Amino acid sequence: MPSLSEELDLQAISLIRGFAMDAPLYSKSGHQGTAMALAPLAHVLYSRVMNHDPADPHWPDRDRFVLSNGHASILQYSLLYLNGYGLELDDIKAFRQWGSATPGHPEVHHTAGIEVTTGPLGQGFANAVGMVVAERILRDQFGSDLVDHHTFVIAGDGCFMEGVSHEAASLAGHLGLGRLVCIYDDNHVTIDGDTALAYSDDVGKRFEAYGWHVEHLGEVADDLDALEAGIRLGMAVTDRPSLLILRSHIGHPSPDLTDNPHAHGNPFTVEQVSRTKAVMGIPDEPYWAPADLVEGIRRHAAGRGAAFRGEWLERFAASSVDRAVWDATWAATGLPGWTDALPTWPQGDKVATRVAIEKAFNATLALVPSFVAGSADLTGNTGTKLTGAEPQSQQFPGGRQVHYGIREHAMGSAMVGMALHGGILPAGGTFFVFVDYARPAVRLAAISRAKVVFVFTHDSVGVGEDGPTHQPVEHLATLRAIPDLQVIRPADANETAAAWRVCVEHDGPTVLVLSRQAIPVVTDGSAVAVGGAIVRAVSNPAVVLVATGSEVALCVAAAEQLATNAIAASVVSLASWDRFEAQDATYRAQVFPAGVPVLSVEAATTFGWARYADDSIGIDRFGASAPGDVVLHELGINVDHVVARATALANGKV
Repeated sequence: MPSLSEELDLQAISLIRGFAMDAPLYSKSGHQGTAMALAPLAHVLYSRVMNHDPADPHWPDRDRFVLSNGHASILQYSLLYLNGYGLELDDIKAFRQWGSATPGHPEVHHTAGIEVTTGPLGQGFANAVGMVVAERILRDQFGSDLVDHHTFVIAGDGCFMEGVSHEAASLAGHLGLGRLVCIYDDNHVTIDGDTALAYSDDVGKRFEAYGWHVEHLGEVADDLDALEAGIRLGMAVTDRPSLLILRSHIGHPSPDLTDNPHAHGNPFTVEQVSRTKAVMGIPDEPYWAPADLVEGIRRHAAGRGAAFRGEWLERFAASSVDRAVWDATWAATGLPGWTDALPTWPQGDKVATRVAIEKAFNATLALVPSFVAGSADLTGNTGTKLTGAEPQSQQFPGGRQVHYGIREHAMGSAMVGMALHGGILPAGGTFFVFVDYARPAVRLAAISRAKVVFVFTHDSVGVGEDGPTHQPVEHLATLRAIPDLQVIRPADANETAAAWRVCVEHDGPTVLVLSRQAIPVVTDGSAVAVGGAIVRAVSNPAVVLVATGSEVALCVAAAEQLATNAIAASVVSLASWDRFEAQDATYRAQVFPAGVPVLSVEAATTFGWARYADDSIGIDRFGASAPGDVVLHELGINVDHVVARATALANGKV
């Protein structure tokens, strides 16, 4: 493809810088300084380097771009507008307004051309690491004719101060992810002032120690040819990720606020915008966007994109790829009939649900081609060990077993990146209490609707001797509070297998909360699909016992004892509150009949159970160090306590 003329290049950069000032000015909110400084870099990426096609933003073999410092979103919106991704001038003018396609931080699925939802600093960088893992696995699976692309990420000082960047950079260096090119916007500025206030890292040496290739590009932020050459140097390194350190000047070319912290988060004044536009030599008018410039850039982008994608389509048509496998992989679902392979267990068996999930994973591994599993150094403990699977590494680029190391934060964020890249259904395990280390990624998975499976085991004070630091009590309530997050705590092995089916069929993130200890099999698993169901039915119940996880079997035992006292108790497994709430009112009323008192039993805080229960048995305190069965008994999670409270409730004494 012919390159753009020098005049169009310079005008495009001026347009981006103009938008970067105007949109925050008129919305009275936004970050213009970084977008102004990085306009040349972003323009080079979109117009010279990246293989992308605005006509098909979801083309599988496109290069991925991540703006980790997502507060500079107007930079990416300007590029999407210029390159013809569907944004028009009215969208730019609606920056940060209700219902607009240009929200304050980039949101995947909301604006065409946005790959991941960024904003919390460092998350996008870690997402990019996951994207490159996904590309490597898929390239090994389908061959480089069909999968052969890079991921480019722009990150700033804030991204690299955040702890997740340390975890993710260490993981990327260890794995030797050569398709990752990160440009570090080294502008020496944070909101509080010069970075020297709180930051004296030698970032280059730090990344070299992680095993990255590092290039110091220096003062070339306005030199398009030097920027392109530097990026291509990074792309040429295939055995490790590349960090390109670019010394930029926030707010450039403002005569008032270049290199000034005030260029970071506060919009320029009208006068400051006017003076900057005079320096740039463009009209002092809002949203300057001459039609010939926009048309020229869009024509160039369309031509490049059509050529790249057209060549790929020809290769795809000529390939011998198994279309059923290809389609199932990119849909992150199973091959036809995959659910027939799911294991089942007879009533009365005792199986820890963390053991059951491992059996379900391995039974279906060959039939869910996108599935990749790993853990934060707890593979055998969390049921995420894939039998016979090679470890993901340079030696085994298609390895479906990912060893994340003790990096829960990066694990979660990388899995979100894998899922949003497409073609990978990642599951990652750690102990439930350590959701506190992975929570930012869990939340962003929900915002992004990323199809990720978080496997959290050792789900209660039943963990035992490790004590309160390792015994989750409040964690279930906090996850249930996250919108668009599917949370499942299966009652037994059969519900666990059913939960895996739901994970694969669901279109967003799922949390599986699984037991360390063996649990009696008391269900057929059918409650999971509808969120909750009666697993012990009686005629004319005097009380309903509702529970999740291991407490369902406890409630079944309590109901049997209540029956000897002539108290009829039905038992409900409420494995997934969110799935249950999606059922119609008629079904929910069948599970919880009007006028019948309900007692909830869960080895966790009782917070939230008031929506279903008239009385609750739970643990509204931290745990204690002792054998798990002792801790559970001493904290009231035992049959006698359930019987006593259910009897009182049935007799109207609560």
